[in-house]
Amino acid sequence: MRAVDEAALASTSHDELVGRAGRRLAAHAKRMLGPNPSGRRVVVVAGKGSNGADGRVAARWLRSFGAQVRVVDAASAPVALPAADLVVDAAYGTGFSGAYEPPDPGRAAVLACDVPTGVDGDTGAVEQAVRADETVTFGAEKPGLLLGDGPAHAGRVHVEALGLDCSRARAWLVEDQDVRLVPPRPRQGHKWQSAVLVVAGSPGMLGAAQLCATSALRSGAGYVVLASPGCAAADLPPGEHVGRTVAAEGWEADVIPLLERCRAVALGPGLGATGPTAQGVRALLAAYEGPVVLDADALAGLDLDELARRHAPTVLTPHEGEFTRLFGPVGQDRMAAVVAAAARSGAVVLLKGPTTVVADRDGAVRLAAAGTSRLATAGTGDVLTGLTAALLARAVPALDAAGLAAHAHGAAAQLGPSWGLIASDLPPLLSRWLGDGRDALPDA
Repeated sequence: MRAVDEAALASTSHDELVGRAGRRLAAHAKRMLGPNPSGRRVVVVAGKGSNGADGRVAARWLRSFGAQVRVVDAASAPVALPAADLVVDAAYGTGFSGAYEPPDPGRAAVLACDVPTGVDGDTGAVEQAVRADETVTFGAEKPGLLLGDGPAHAGRVHVEALGLDCSRARAWLVEDQDVRLVPPRPRQGHKWQSAVLVVAGSPGMLGAAQLCATSALRSGAGYVVLASPGCAAADLPPGEHVGRTVAAEGWEADVIPLLERCRAVALGPGLGATGPTAQGVRALLAAYEGPVVLDADALAGLDLDELARRHAPTVLTPHEGEFTRLFGPVGQDRMAAVVAAAARSGAVVLLKGPTTVVADRDGAVRLAAAGTSRLATAGTGDVLTGLTAALLARAVPALDAAGLAAHAHGAAAQLGPSWGLIASDLPPLLSRWLGDGRDALPDA
């Protein structure tokens, strides 16, 4: 954002930018005060920088609306603010560092300017910070409003572009309309044009395999082959997928011939974190020149140096524990950790979380913020793996496929029950969400 601001100042004065921001901040404050702001009490906590300047402009506009406005200097603010209907936090912006003890707003609603003071704009890390009901952020949404404890302090976030050019950003938030990234099926298409091979499951762990395979089908794969090492044909899970019996050890010899007609491969759910699994995964990665999703047990024995030399797209979908075993602790800066992991592995890395972070080897990032605690139940990760593989088979580029999969996964879960959602609920919800999204597009 510093670079964006500097570029804007080449053609627009600082006073003009501050004026735009202050006007928009005041407009949101007026809305929060209700239909008649006349006589309503507002306290603006303003610092010495641009954030404070935005707040002072907002204060002038609010006075013009009839509000009773008091501006309090952030450096000398009292422990408890004067009684008010609304407090505007314009103390310090995204560049703030150090300790900040926010004054007590009492019973007033709180509107934050750009980021709540004390929230790290990059990471969402918080020691002490303003807890806002709403936040008006400028130019583009800040990662810290989506990551860590930032969302709990930001409340409802409104983005005001202010005419700033943020097109050079390396990180992008995935939204519902990004379902347009999935190309429609060609009129004369056939099932093999989006076929997926799922290598998943083992004796006693076939539920994960069934979830992954069903998810791939419900997410648009035209054909799914399921190979579950060491399982007899009679034990393979039912479904519209095609089951294949393969050896418990050395299964790669049986699986590699199945690759010829498949457009993407999903590996890992329920395979077991064993030596034969690691051997089979490495052999398949070397033999296959198409996109692969690696999850769960397929992540356990990865050789990152070998993976970095792979030319075809590879997507890794670890949760935090698996990520730590592969790349080391995540730390507070989740984006930086995922970008570094993608550069190290050469893969697209998807780190699951309330806001899922996805990055590629070049440092481009997708954030998916549709996650919900409803997904905190066994098997939902297996569904995400099948979904990602299906999008890859539909020719969505790996970074976008992983980002859209994470977003759709969370959005579809929100269509399900708020209590007691289980993983098998998700595949039909995904089909509904993806289909409704495409049908709503003007060019669908």
